[in-house]
Amino acid sequence: MRGVVQRVCSASVSVDNKVVGRINHGILLLLGVEDTDNEKDLEYMCEKVPNLRIFEDENGKMNKSLLDVEGSLLVISQFTLFGDARKGRRPSFISAAAPEKAIPMYENFINKMNGKGIVTESGEFGAHMQVELVNDGPVTILLESKKIF
Repeated sequence: MRGVVQRVCSASVSVDNKVVGRINHGILLLLGVEDTDNEKDLEYMCEKVPNLRIFEDENGKMNKSLLDVEGSLLVISQFTLFGDARKGRRPSFISAAAPEKAIPMYENFINKMNGKGIVTESGEFGAHMQVELVNDGPVTILLESKKIF
């Protein structure tokens, strides 16, 4: 699984001009599922995202997690995180998981975040979405469950 974590003051996602998810202070997570991902990859992301210390403490150091600051999470499915643009001009998405695999993993991630007591909103899997955010910092972190970067 791959994730783009953005610390935000606020974020929202709309489908057909209707807001389907909105948060204030917290994390906007673009989440992609790879065809080779398994339960281990899901568990890695479920542990890493809410515990990533990207929020400032009283000394201005990034020392607090989403859980520490009681922030919210907006999760957006993003198969294009597995776009391979190394050859040619058109990205290949061959390593992105098919919906039959990606949807349950995406939904599992959301359920597990809710289970941790995190207010979690989401986009609509497979829909054309418009995402708005106010990046705080800006702070943007890339995550990869297989730790290739």
